[in-house]
Amino acid sequence: MKLIIQIPCLNEEKTLPITVGDIPRSIPGIDEVEILIIDDGSTDRTVEVAKECGVNHIVKIPQTKGLANGFKAGIDACLRLGADIIVNTDGDNQYKGQDIPKLIQPILEQKAEMIIGNRQIDTIDHFSDTKKFLQKFGSWVVRLASATDVPDTTSGFRAYSREAALKINVLSEFTYTLETIIQAGQKNITVSHVPIGTNEKLRESRLFKSIRDYISRSIVTIVRIYTMYRPLKVFMRLGAIIFGLGFLLGLRYLYFMFTGSGGGHIQSLILTTILIVMGFQIWVFGLLADLISANRKLNEETLYRVRKLELDNYTLKQTFDSVAATIDKTINYN
Repeated sequence: MKLIIQIPCLNEEKTLPITVGDIPRSIPGIDEVEILIIDDGSTDRTVEVAKECGVNHIVKIPQTKGLANGFKAGIDACLRLGADIIVNTDGDNQYKGQDIPKLIQPILEQKAEMIIGNRQIDTIDHFSDTKKFLQKFGSWVVRLASATDVPDTTSGFRAYSREAALKINVLSEFTYTLETIIQAGQKNITVSHVPIGTNEKLRESRLFKSIRDYISRSIVTIVRIYTMYRPLKVFMRLGAIIFGLGFLLGLRYLYFMFTGSGGGHIQSLILTTILIVMGFQIWVFGLLADLISANRKLNEETLYRVRKLELDNYTLKQTFDSVAATIDKTINYN
């Protein structure tokens, strides 16, 4: 059983040694523990420091592409390296390495495929009351969208089984945290959570410029991903609201017409017609979007099988090359 801990990094030369030093190199139930960093266009000594710390693998992205792209690159690299379990943590030492065994235990026991570390927001002293409220409210919204019970959906400390990692497709360029949970819930990937601790804050977050920016981008991500997997429900409800408004306005117009004052409310009749037609159109869009969503699911299933086959062939080739190299050394020695 091989565990790879991936660490997305952007100018983490100061905090990376602390993060790497805190990671356990021997975990019960795991045969190999390796560390991989994703350097997202760092301009400091992050790569050199990683090598000095004994990091096993480095994925270097020449220009900064963002956290979501770094996460995707890391997952792909971990799968190619033969990881059975992938743990994602942050390079700023927010999460405790000693919690990794606890985080992966449900996967080892085959009780879950994706585990989210619950930071227990109320216990984090450096989080303001506003941030705590927003974190809780956002997690509640994501729980509704994903049909999961994850209490801390923005936590970046999480573990994936190989199968779960193969099925996840990150589309957002902002953050992977919300999207992957909604995807997992919609794809019936078993999601669980465990309580974890956090370390003292060493630097400010670089993910967003302001709370307003984070909220707006998170809302767009949630709506986009949920609509992608449940378009019929979204469009039918939206169409029902607009149709309902038109219907109520129509009843209002009929009331005035039967009381003899309908002539002064022609505008209401026009608006009623527009709203009812719009409602029907949105329902039709919902049916079309549902057909597209069904096709997308088939494409994702095909992509999963292709990725799995590609990685199996890649692993087989590596094994063959290793055996061939061993035989060659034996022959040369003899």
